[in-house]
Amino acid sequence: MTTEIKVPVLPESVADATVATWHVQVGEKFTRDQVLVDIETDKVVLEVPATCDGVMTDISQVDGATVLGDQVIGTYSEGSAAVAAPAAAPVTSVAATSAVNVIDIVVPVLPESVADATVATWHVAEGDTVSVDQNLVDIETDKVVLEVVAQDNGVIGKIIHVEGDTVLGAQKIGELNAGATANTTATATAEDAVSSDEIASPSVRRLMTEKGLTAADVVGTGKGGRISKEDVEAAANSPKGKPAATPVAKAAAPAPAVQDLGERTQKRVPMTRLRKTIATRLLAAKNETAMLTTFNEVNMKPIMELRKQYKDLFEKTHDTRLGFMSFYVKAVTEALKRYPAINASIDGDDIVYHNFFDISIAVSTPRGLVTPVLRDTDQLSMAGIENGIRALALKGRDGKLSMAEMTGGNFTITNGGVFGSLLSTPILNLPQAAILGMHKIQDRPMAVDGKVEILPMMYLALSYDHRLVDGKESVGFLVTIKDLLEDPTRLLLDI
Repeated sequence: MTTEIKVPVLPESVADATVATWHVQVGEKFTRDQVLVDIETDKVVLEVPATCDGVMTDISQVDGATVLGDQVIGTYSEGSAAVAAPAAAPVTSVAATSAVNVIDIVVPVLPESVADATVATWHVAEGDTVSVDQNLVDIETDKVVLEVVAQDNGVIGKIIHVEGDTVLGAQKIGELNAGATANTTATATAEDAVSSDEIASPSVRRLMTEKGLTAADVVGTGKGGRISKEDVEAAANSPKGKPAATPVAKAAAPAPAVQDLGERTQKRVPMTRLRKTIATRLLAAKNETAMLTTFNEVNMKPIMELRKQYKDLFEKTHDTRLGFMSFYVKAVTEALKRYPAINASIDGDDIVYHNFFDISIAVSTPRGLVTPVLRDTDQLSMAGIENGIRALALKGRDGKLSMAEMTGGNFTITNGGVFGSLLSTPILNLPQAAILGMHKIQDRPMAVDGKVEILPMMYLALSYDHRLVDGKESVGFLVTIKDLLEDPTRLLLDI
C-alpha cells in the first residue's frame, strides 16, 4: 500500500514553507515515528514522521523546494519490503558481521527523586575504538554525575543524544558495536556519512551566502558533519575574523559600524543542572526562612598545640593526617546533643526531631559546591571522621558522589577559611535548621588576664532558622562549640 507524504497544515499567518532536509532517500527503509523530512517556515521547523514502517518510493519535492500546506511531497510503501535504489552500491552493515554485536548505550536508572537528567560530556565520538569499562559518557542530574561505561570492547556506533540533551532513566542514547574494529565499521558508518553536496540544506546555504561564508568556513556539528543554522551563526560571530559582505548584502543596506573592542571578548555558557539547583535552593533558603546569623570567636591555640604534639603519631597509628575538621565535627556533634532543636527540621506544620547525627560537609568541586553527608558522627572516632571527610572530598573532586551520599544531613559545616575567608554569613542548607561557618585562623592581639597576647583566633558564624531556633539556643550552641574547641579535653571527658 502506497502512502502519501504531505506538508503539515500551516498556521494562518504562514503562506508557504520550504523543504529543509530529507532524512531518508528513495529506496531507504524506515520505522514508524521516524522523522522523514523537515519543513521550514518563517518561524518554526515542522517534522513529518512516518505513520508506519515502510520504504521510501518517491520524493517529488527536493530540499529547497517551496511548498504549500497539505501538499504531497513524496510517497512510501508500507511494510519492510526492500526497494533497491538505482545505482546504489551494496553496503555491509556491522550488525551483519557475526563477530559484532550492537549493544545499546543507555542512561542509568535514575533515583525516584530525579525526574530526568542531562547528557553532560561524551568522552568518545562515533567511530572511536573503546575498551570494556571505559567511561563513555557522563550523565548529569541535579545532584550527581553518573558515568556510563562500555560493557565490552568495540567501536562506538551512533550517538543518538548529544551533549546538552535532556534524557530519562534507561533511555537509549547511543550504540556500541561490540567486537568490532575501526576497519569493520568503516562500511557501516558510510551509510550515515553526508556527501559534500548534502552538507547543508538550501536554507542553510542561503544563510551562508548572506553571511559571506563557504562550507569550508563552517564546522558542521550535525550528523555526518551536516551544517545547521546555528553552526553558520557561530562561524559568523567568531572573533577570529569577520566574513566579507556579499554584493547583495551591500545593496540591501550599508553595513553598521562595528566598534573595535580589541582583546575584550564575552563567553556565554548555559548553567549546569547542579548550578541551577544551587541557585534555586539558595533563593529558597533566603525567601522561605527567617534566617539569622550569630557570631563568636574561638582561640585555636590549644587545638594547634595538640595537633603539633600528636600529628605524627596520629598519622602513623591511623594512616591519616590529623586536621581541624575532626575537631569541628566532634564539637558540633556534642553541641547538637545538648540542643536538639538545632538538629531538627520543619516539615509543614510539624517539627521533626532527629535522634541521629548526620552532618553535611560543604565541599568545593569543579562543578560547584556540594554537601555530601558524613553519617552517625557520634559513633565515629577522630580518625574515622578524617577518613570519611577525605573520601567525600575525593569523590566530589572526581564527580563520583552517589545519590545516597548526597541525601539527608541534619546540620552543615562549611569551612571558608581554607580559601582565606575571614568572616561570612552562610546560607541555610534546606530543610536543615542551621549551618556553621568556620573561617581563617589569624593572629590577633587579645586581652588575656589584663595583658595583651597575640593568639590564633577564628570567627564562628551560625546561621539558623529563627522559626525553629530561638536566640538563647543559638547562642548557647555556639558558645558550647567555642568552649569545646578552646578546651578539647572536654571532648574526651564529655563535659
